[in-house]
Amino acid sequence: MAKKQFKAESRRLLDLMIHSIYTHKEIFLRELISNASDAIDKMYYKALTDGAISFNKEDFYIRIVLDKKNRTLTLKDTGIGMTREELDDNLGIIAKSGSLEFKKENEAQDGIDIIGQFGVGFYSAFMVADVVTVQSKAFGSNEAYQWKSMGADGYSIERCTKDTVGTDIILKIKENSEDEKYDEFLEEYRIKAIIKKYSDFIRYPITMDVQSSRLKEGSESEYEKYNEIKTINSMVPIWKKNKNELTSEDYDLFYEEKHYGFDKPIRHIHISVDGAFSYNAILYIPEKPPYDFYTREYEKGLELYASGVLIMNKCADLLPDYFSFVKGLVDSEDLSLNISRELLQHDRQLKLIAKNITGKIQKELQVLMKNEREKYEVFYQSFGKQLKYGVYNEYGSNADQLKDLLLFVSSKEKKLVSFSEYIARMPEDQKFIYYAAGDSADRIEKMPQTELVLEKGYEILYFTDDVDEFAIRMLTSYQDKGFKSVSSGDLGIDAEEKEADKVEEDTNKDLFEYMKTLLIGKVKDVRASKRLKHHPVCLTNDGELSIEMEKILNTMPGSDKITADKALEINTSHEVFQSLLTAYNEDKEKLNLYTELLYNLAFLIEGLPIDDPAAFSNDVCKIMK
Repeated sequence: MAKKQFKAESRRLLDLMIHSIYTHKEIFLRELISNASDAIDKMYYKALTDGAISFNKEDFYIRIVLDKKNRTLTLKDTGIGMTREELDDNLGIIAKSGSLEFKKENEAQDGIDIIGQFGVGFYSAFMVADVVTVQSKAFGSNEAYQWKSMGADGYSIERCTKDTVGTDIILKIKENSEDEKYDEFLEEYRIKAIIKKYSDFIRYPITMDVQSSRLKEGSESEYEKYNEIKTINSMVPIWKKNKNELTSEDYDLFYEEKHYGFDKPIRHIHISVDGAFSYNAILYIPEKPPYDFYTREYEKGLELYASGVLIMNKCADLLPDYFSFVKGLVDSEDLSLNISRELLQHDRQLKLIAKNITGKIQKELQVLMKNEREKYEVFYQSFGKQLKYGVYNEYGSNADQLKDLLLFVSSKEKKLVSFSEYIARMPEDQKFIYYAAGDSADRIEKMPQTELVLEKGYEILYFTDDVDEFAIRMLTSYQDKGFKSVSSGDLGIDAEEKEADKVEEDTNKDLFEYMKTLLIGKVKDVRASKRLKHHPVCLTNDGELSIEMEKILNTMPGSDKITADKALEINTSHEVFQSLLTAYNEDKEKLNLYTELLYNLAFLIEGLPIDDPAAFSNDVCKIMK
């Protein structure tokens, strides 16, 4: 039979197919199985619409046969088959899809779901095969034909013998090379794994001859090997089942089977949407983060299926970063795929699905917090920091969506509380939501800056994560109540106390000005404290940048020395202050020593490094003498 050449620019396209379009060679099996499923869909549709055709559902299947000796992988389907002309048209012109034409002709019919659209997937077989042979017998035809090709050089078509309607594709698997091991595509375990990964939910059974062992008849210890035909794929995906048919155990088992995590999920979300765009999804909120969750190496994303065929392992566009902990999958028939069916075109449907999913997750977390607080707090210990990053990122554009999901340890409750819970028990005269930032709740409780706020009966939220203060700056307020740090220069105290403070400042103005001169370049101001009750001294911040933020920013690689505007506050009711007044009036050298000591003590209380530890040590020794 004379060899025929591929039409148009098909030779160049075939070379592109083999070397560029597909990133993983294993994809070839997904493409061939999807094409086989399309062919069976056509046959099934014809049987449904032609009353003269008798059939059983068991008649429709895809079978894979491996032959290591002859290095062949054969895929057989019981689909509609192809005539000689269809073999020439569909396989001789790359990117002409019979499935697409069939879909257009039957657009008005319900239940027609054709996976293949582009007619290029078949040629992915040449990534793993030297020779591709297609034997096909079309429905209604008495003749069978064989299409055969060794790649870009062309193909031949001739008659062949085939008893049943359908198509057989025989791949002559390439020999191993230094760079590639093609033997894997002749191994039973590998082929089963590829089917489970990409085609587990194809609606027709995918069967294989599987080698098993059994005891020999009449023997108690001797085994014999035999082949049996087994169905590899699950066929009906869990997300296509009615929610009422499924139990929590079913969802947990699916989580385990998909290897989403080694923990037990705290919550599952089963979504079925029909309308302008249709999709199904199974989403999971895990209990524990994976080991690499808070690293750059972590990849977010949901598995993406198109009509039950896996398209992407991790579609990042389906989840915002702040919900990157969510596991699961999305399956839709309405997606626009690119030519290799590996990547998704960024279209309107994808954005709508992502927006809908984000809303569902947010709502589910709010319900979990309200109805199962202990479970929510377990989740929050693992992923609360990610929610806070969500508030901070993108200039606070997601703050409103996330603010009611945030929790912080409370000075009053000694446990996690929400903003709404804090607001509900605020005294009438309280104007702000007060917070204190530090390394831990224990350290914050010992901060001198908290004394006045606590004395007035106001609750303080403890910010112990690096991101907390940055996130709150983006949130700015909650239910019209602004946020105020206990280290802020102005705590928002009432006018009477402000007047008393002013009198105190005026009385000791000369002393504070002198101390400020001694500390020029180190602090912005020295003043009488409005907040200290028992401690002698503390630092406060006078600008937008807090002292805690300064510490965090200076730990970042490549950051310049960042300094917050600080004020040194002195407790004028403390006995140390009397020593300052005496020294100011009688011994300026001693006042200089006291000032430097108090400055360094304030730094140590704040957890900041002092400039000269040796000098500080000498100053302490001077006091002891």
